Amino acid sequence: MANVLVVTSGKGGVGKTTTSAAISSGLAMAGKKTAVIDFDVGLRNLDLIMGVERRVVYDIVNVIQGEASLNQALIRHKEVDNLYVLPASQTKDKDALTTEGVGEILESLANEGFDYIVCDSPAGIERGAQLAMYYADEAIVVTNPEVSSVRDSDRMLGILSSKSKRAENNESPIREHLLITRYAPDRVGTGEMLSVEDMQEILAVPLLGVIPESNAVLQASNAGRPVILDKNADAGQAYADAVARLLGEEREMRFIDAKGKSFLSRLFGRS
Repeated sequence: MANVLVVTSGKGGVGKTTTSAAISSGLAMAGKKTAVIDFDVGLRNLDLIMGVERRVVYDIVNVIQGEASLNQALIRHKEVDNLYVLPASQTKDKDALTTEGVGEILESLANEGFDYIVCDSPAGIERGAQLAMYYADEAIVVTNPEVSSVRDSDRMLGILSSKSKRAENNESPIREHLLITRYAPDRVGTGEMLSVEDMQEILAVPLLGVIPESNAVLQASNAGRPVILDKNADAGQAYADAVARLLGEEREMRFIDAKGKSFLSRLFGRS
Protein backbone atom coordinates (compact mmCIF):
# COMPACT_ATOMS: atom_id res chain seq x y z
CA MET A 1 0.00 0.00 0.00
CA ALA A 2 1.51 3.33 -1.04
CA ASN A 3 1.94 6.05 1.56
CA VAL A 4 0.60 9.36 0.22
CA LEU A 5 2.58 12.26 1.67
CA VAL A 6 1.60 15.89 1.00
CA VAL A 7 4.05 18.78 1.41
CA THR A 8 2.03 21.89 2.17
CA SER A 9 1.91 25.33 3.76
CA GLY A 10 -0.40 28.31 3.75
CA LYS A 11 2.18 30.80 2.55
CA GLY A 12 4.10 30.85 -0.70
CA GLY A 13 7.86 30.98 -0.91
CA VAL A 14 8.62 28.90 2.18
CA GLY A 15 10.36 26.07 0.36
CA LYS A 16 7.64 23.50 -0.35
CA THR A 17 8.95 22.46 -3.76
CA THR A 18 12.54 22.35 -2.51
CA THR A 19 11.27 20.17 0.32
CA SER A 20 9.25 17.91 -1.98
CA ALA A 21 12.32 17.38 -4.17
CA ALA A 22 14.59 16.68 -1.20
CA ILE A 23 12.21 14.41 0.71
CA SER A 24 11.25 12.35 -2.35
CA SER A 25 14.92 11.98 -3.32
CA GLY A 26 15.82 10.94 0.21
CA LEU A 27 13.06 8.33 0.34
CA ALA A 28 14.19 6.91 -3.00
CA MET A 29 17.82 6.80 -1.83
CA ALA A 30 16.59 4.85 1.21
CA GLY A 31 15.30 2.18 -1.18
CA LYS A 32 11.67 3.29 -1.33
CA LYS A 33 10.10 3.39 -4.79
CA THR A 34 8.90 6.99 -4.86
CA ALA A 35 6.84 9.23 -7.14
CA VAL A 36 6.67 12.98 -6.65
CA ILE A 37 3.75 14.87 -8.20
CA ASP A 38 3.57 18.60 -8.95
CA PHE A 39 0.06 19.91 -8.22
CA ASP A 40 0.86 23.53 -9.06
CA VAL A 41 -1.02 23.69 -12.38
CA GLY A 42 -0.20 26.84 -14.31
CA LEU A 43 3.24 27.42 -12.81
CA ARG A 44 5.18 24.13 -12.59
CA ASN A 45 8.53 24.40 -10.84
CA LEU A 46 9.18 20.90 -9.54
CA ASP A 47 10.60 19.68 -12.85
CA LEU A 48 13.17 22.51 -12.78
CA ILE A 49 14.36 21.71 -9.27
CA MET A 50 14.48 18.00 -10.11
CA GLY A 51 16.46 18.73 -13.29
CA VAL A 52 14.01 17.00 -15.64
CA GLU A 53 12.40 20.02 -17.33
CA ARG A 54 13.74 19.13 -20.78
CA ARG A 55 12.22 15.68 -20.60
CA VAL A 56 8.64 16.80 -19.97
CA VAL A 57 6.34 15.60 -22.76
CA TYR A 58 3.11 14.83 -20.90
CA ASP A 59 1.83 16.02 -17.52
CA ILE A 60 -0.74 15.23 -14.84
CA VAL A 61 -3.56 16.99 -16.72
CA ASN A 62 -2.82 14.99 -19.88
CA VAL A 63 -3.18 11.82 -17.83
CA ILE A 64 -6.42 12.92 -16.14
CA GLN A 65 -7.95 13.93 -19.48
CA GLY A 66 -6.96 10.64 -21.12
CA GLU A 67 -4.48 12.21 -23.54
CA ALA A 68 -1.58 10.12 -22.22
CA SER A 69 -1.02 7.13 -19.98
CA LEU A 70 0.55 7.50 -16.57
CA ASN A 71 3.56 5.57 -17.78
CA GLN A 72 4.04 8.06 -20.63
CA ALA A 73 3.94 11.05 -18.27
CA LEU A 74 6.16 9.72 -15.48
CA ILE A 75 9.80 10.80 -15.78
CA ARG A 76 12.43 8.56 -14.24
CA HIS A 77 15.16 10.52 -12.46
CA LYS A 78 18.56 9.83 -13.97
CA GLU A 79 20.63 10.32 -10.83
CA VAL A 80 18.38 8.81 -8.15
CA ASP A 81 17.18 5.23 -8.56
CA ASN A 82 13.56 4.47 -7.60
CA LEU A 83 12.51 8.11 -8.16
CA TYR A 84 9.88 9.27 -10.68
CA VAL A 85 8.46 12.74 -11.38
CA LEU A 86 4.95 13.58 -12.60
CA PRO A 87 4.99 17.24 -13.72
CA ALA A 88 2.16 19.76 -13.63
CA SER A 89 0.76 21.50 -16.68
CA GLN A 90 1.86 25.06 -17.44
CA THR A 91 -0.97 25.79 -19.82
CA LYS A 92 -4.16 24.15 -18.57
CA ASP A 93 -6.78 25.60 -16.25
CA LYS A 94 -6.40 24.71 -12.57
CA ASP A 95 -9.92 23.24 -12.71
CA ALA A 96 -8.56 20.54 -15.02
CA LEU A 97 -7.58 18.64 -11.88
CA THR A 98 -10.44 16.52 -10.56
CA THR A 99 -10.87 14.53 -7.37
CA GLU A 100 -11.64 11.38 -9.33
CA GLY A 101 -8.73 11.86 -11.73
CA VAL A 102 -6.21 12.39 -8.93
CA GLY A 103 -7.59 9.38 -7.09
CA GLU A 104 -7.14 7.19 -10.17
CA ILE A 105 -3.53 8.33 -10.57
CA LEU A 106 -2.73 7.56 -6.93
CA GLU A 107 -4.40 4.16 -7.18
CA SER A 108 -2.45 3.34 -10.34
CA LEU A 109 0.84 4.30 -8.68
CA ALA A 110 -0.01 2.12 -5.68
CA ASN A 111 -0.77 -0.78 -8.01
CA GLU A 112 2.61 -0.25 -9.69
CA GLY A 113 4.34 -0.93 -6.38
CA PHE A 114 5.25 2.59 -5.30
CA ASP A 115 6.02 2.88 -1.60
CA TYR A 116 5.68 6.66 -1.34
CA ILE A 117 3.77 9.23 -3.37
CA VAL A 118 4.89 12.77 -2.50
CA CYS A 119 2.41 15.49 -3.46
CA ASP A 120 3.97 18.93 -3.94
CA SER A 121 1.14 21.29 -3.07
CA PRO A 122 0.76 24.87 -4.34
CA ALA A 123 0.48 27.58 -1.71
CA GLY A 124 -2.82 28.56 -0.16
CA ILE A 125 -6.16 26.79 -0.23
CA GLU A 126 -6.96 26.77 -3.94
CA ARG A 127 -8.19 23.65 -5.74
CA GLY A 128 -4.73 22.26 -6.47
CA ALA A 129 -3.76 22.52 -2.80
CA GLN A 130 -6.96 20.87 -1.63
CA LEU A 131 -6.56 17.99 -4.07
CA ALA A 132 -2.91 17.52 -3.10
CA MET A 133 -3.92 16.95 0.51
CA TYR A 134 -7.28 15.22 0.02
CA TYR A 135 -5.90 11.67 -0.23
CA ALA A 136 -2.96 12.19 2.14
CA ASP A 137 -1.87 9.70 4.77
CA GLU A 138 0.85 12.01 6.07
CA ALA A 139 1.56 15.72 5.76
CA ILE A 140 4.71 17.80 6.07
CA VAL A 141 3.73 21.36 6.96
CA VAL A 142 6.54 23.67 5.88
CA THR A 143 6.94 26.97 7.67
CA ASN A 144 9.46 29.77 8.02
CA PRO A 145 10.26 31.21 11.46
CA GLU A 146 8.05 34.27 11.03
CA VAL A 147 4.61 35.09 12.42
CA SER A 148 2.71 35.26 9.12
CA SER A 149 4.08 31.92 7.93
CA VAL A 150 3.27 30.20 11.21
CA ARG A 151 -0.24 31.67 11.24
CA ASP A 152 -0.91 30.41 7.71
CA SER A 153 0.50 26.99 8.60
CA ASP A 154 -1.89 26.83 11.55
CA ARG A 155 -4.76 27.43 9.15
CA MET A 156 -3.53 24.63 6.88
CA LEU A 157 -3.46 22.26 9.85
CA GLY A 158 -7.14 23.00 10.36
CA ILE A 159 -7.90 22.19 6.72
CA LEU A 160 -5.85 18.98 6.89
CA SER A 161 -7.92 17.80 9.84
CA SER A 162 -11.31 18.65 8.31
CA LYS A 163 -11.22 18.45 4.49
CA SER A 164 -9.35 15.22 3.79
CA LYS A 165 -10.81 11.92 2.66
CA ARG A 166 -9.80 10.48 6.01
CA ALA A 167 -11.85 13.14 7.82
CA GLU A 168 -14.85 12.55 5.55
CA ASN A 169 -14.74 8.79 6.21
CA ASN A 170 -14.11 9.18 9.95
CA GLU A 171 -10.78 7.36 9.65
CA SER A 172 -7.59 7.95 11.63
CA PRO A 173 -6.32 11.49 11.01
CA ILE A 174 -3.49 12.48 8.71
CA ARG A 175 -0.14 12.13 10.48
CA GLU A 176 1.27 15.64 10.63
CA HIS A 177 4.90 16.74 10.74
CA LEU A 178 6.40 20.20 11.09
CA LEU A 179 9.40 21.18 8.97
CA ILE A 180 11.01 24.56 9.66
CA THR A 181 12.97 26.07 6.77
CA ARG A 182 15.37 29.01 6.43
CA TYR A 183 16.19 28.90 10.11
CA ALA A 184 18.98 31.20 11.31
CA PRO A 185 19.79 30.71 15.02
CA ASP A 186 21.76 33.98 15.16
CA ARG A 187 18.68 35.92 14.06
CA VAL A 188 16.53 34.06 16.55
CA GLY A 189 18.89 35.26 19.27
CA THR A 190 18.35 38.88 18.26
CA GLY A 191 14.57 38.52 18.14
CA GLU A 192 14.31 38.75 14.34
CA MET A 193 12.93 35.23 14.01
CA LEU A 194 10.71 32.94 16.03
CA SER A 195 12.48 30.14 17.85
CA VAL A 196 11.84 26.44 17.27
CA GLU A 197 10.19 26.30 20.68
CA ASP A 198 7.89 29.22 19.81
CA MET A 199 6.70 27.51 16.63
CA GLN A 200 6.20 24.16 18.31
CA GLU A 201 4.15 25.80 21.04
CA ILE A 202 1.90 27.57 18.52
CA LEU A 203 1.42 24.71 16.07
CA ALA A 204 1.66 21.70 18.42
CA VAL A 205 2.87 19.39 15.64
CA PRO A 206 5.77 16.92 15.98
CA LEU A 207 8.98 18.42 14.64
CA LEU A 208 10.40 16.54 11.66
CA GLY A 209 13.37 18.78 10.98
CA VAL A 210 14.96 22.22 10.91
CA ILE A 211 16.55 23.30 7.65
CA PRO A 212 19.13 26.06 8.13
CA GLU A 213 19.23 29.15 5.96
CA SER A 214 21.77 28.27 3.29
CA ASN A 215 23.02 29.45 -0.09
CA ALA A 216 23.30 25.77 -1.01
CA VAL A 217 19.51 25.61 -1.44
CA LEU A 218 19.49 28.33 -4.11
CA GLN A 219 22.56 26.87 -5.80
CA ALA A 220 20.95 23.42 -5.91
CA SER A 221 17.72 24.82 -7.34
CA ASN A 222 19.57 26.70 -10.05
CA ALA A 223 21.53 23.56 -10.90
CA GLY A 224 18.39 21.41 -11.08
CA ARG A 225 19.64 19.07 -8.39
CA PRO A 226 17.81 18.36 -5.10
CA VAL A 227 19.85 19.85 -2.25
CA ILE A 228 19.77 16.57 -0.31
CA LEU A 229 22.28 15.24 -2.86
CA ASP A 230 24.82 17.80 -1.59
CA LYS A 231 26.11 15.87 1.40
CA ASN A 232 28.54 18.64 2.36
CA ALA A 233 25.85 21.30 2.75
CA ASP A 234 24.15 21.85 6.10
CA ALA A 235 20.77 22.04 4.35
CA GLY A 236 21.41 18.74 2.56
CA GLN A 237 22.35 17.05 5.81
CA ALA A 238 19.30 18.50 7.56
CA TYR A 239 16.99 17.11 4.88
CA ALA A 240 18.70 13.73 5.15
CA ASP A 241 18.03 13.80 8.90
CA ALA A 242 14.37 14.65 8.25
CA VAL A 243 13.97 11.70 5.87
CA ALA A 244 15.55 9.36 8.41
CA ARG A 245 13.10 10.56 11.08
CA LEU A 246 10.20 10.16 8.63
CA LEU A 247 11.24 6.52 8.24
CA GLY A 248 11.29 6.00 12.00
CA GLU A 249 14.93 6.60 12.87
CA GLU A 250 15.83 8.70 15.89
CA ARG A 251 18.29 11.47 15.14
CA GLU A 252 19.50 14.44 17.12
CA MET A 253 18.09 17.77 15.92
CA ARG A 254 20.97 19.73 14.42
CA PHE A 255 21.40 23.30 13.16
CA ILE A 256 19.12 24.85 15.79
CA ASP A 257 21.76 26.53 17.96
CA ALA A 258 23.86 29.55 17.11
CA LYS A 259 27.46 28.78 16.33
CA GLY A 260 29.72 29.62 19.24
CA LYS A 261 31.55 32.91 19.12
CA SER A 262 35.31 32.98 19.13
CA PHE A 263 37.22 33.81 22.31
CA LEU A 264 38.22 37.25 20.98
CA SER A 265 34.64 38.04 19.94
CA ARG A 266 33.38 37.23 23.41
CA LEU A 267 36.25 39.14 25.03
CA PHE A 268 35.56 42.34 23.08
CA GLY A 269 31.78 41.95 22.96
CA ARG A 270 31.57 41.51 19.21
CA SER A 271 28.46 39.90 17.74
